[in-house]
Amino acid sequence: MSEFARKWLVAITRVLLIFQTGIVLTGGVVRLTGSGLGCPTWPECTEGSYTPIEGQIEGFKSWIEFGNRLLTFALVLACALSILAVLISKRKELRLLVLGQFAGIFGQAILGGITVLTDLHPLPVAGHFVLSIILIAGAQSLLTKAKTSYEHKSLDKNILHVLARSHVVLTFIVIVVGTIVTGTGPHAGDVASPRFDFHVSTVAWLHADLVIALLGLSLAYFISSTTPAPTKRLLKYFFLAALLQGGIGYIQYFLGLPELLVAAHMLGSTLVWISAWKVWLSISRQPKKVN
Repeated sequence: MSEFARKWLVAITRVLLIFQTGIVLTGGVVRLTGSGLGCPTWPECTEGSYTPIEGQIEGFKSWIEFGNRLLTFALVLACALSILAVLISKRKELRLLVLGQFAGIFGQAILGGITVLTDLHPLPVAGHFVLSIILIAGAQSLLTKAKTSYEHKSLDKNILHVLARSHVVLTFIVIVVGTIVTGTGPHAGDVASPRFDFHVSTVAWLHADLVIALLGLSLAYFISSTTPAPTKRLLKYFFLAALLQGGIGYIQYFLGLPELLVAAHMLGSTLVWISAWKVWLSISRQPKKVN
């Protein structure tokens, strides 16, 4: 593979990761501004038009929702260019990852339609976010492997095996429970949207307890003598990101969930997940020479 092809592959997969992360943030803006039904139909924005129209009853909210939908098309373009870059580079081991991105984006479009058609029911909304973090993990894997060739490394069933798997699984669980907290709280995306029938303080404290457990596990992972030095370096960044994210979570809860802090918490969750996935990749993959 030529140096130009490698650099092009790395550049476009980095753009793909940025867009996958960005669409989570724009989705959060839609929800926090109550614009979830700014385009009340799908795939059209309003009856007879794919774009907002003058005098539309939803007003400016229709443009916020339309902007989020528009970013999906930019994401599709980045994915198409990533597929092209993988084909040009002749990196066969990347094909499944990049095709998974394409399939996932298509799945997000369908799930987005279901979300609108169910008046922003919290279950498909949560599914929307969970699928996003899965796609973010795939994009990060694609970028990591694009930088240099990696092969899967089987983990011995020892303490490192337990710590590595427990860390990434618990991070995923923390994020999933976070979507339940969101689906129970006040920021539904529309005043008339249904919510989960849980007590918000109960699920919020469950989420907080899991975060504390994750921080404790991260510390044990870091001090373990079996953890390689490169992984420990990544764990430092993860621990800092998770600590800041936890702090934002506590502050937003006691301040009554102000929109700006909720948006910061949502962005932070994706950054924590990316950091956790990098830690996982440092253990589950090992570099090999690229021909």
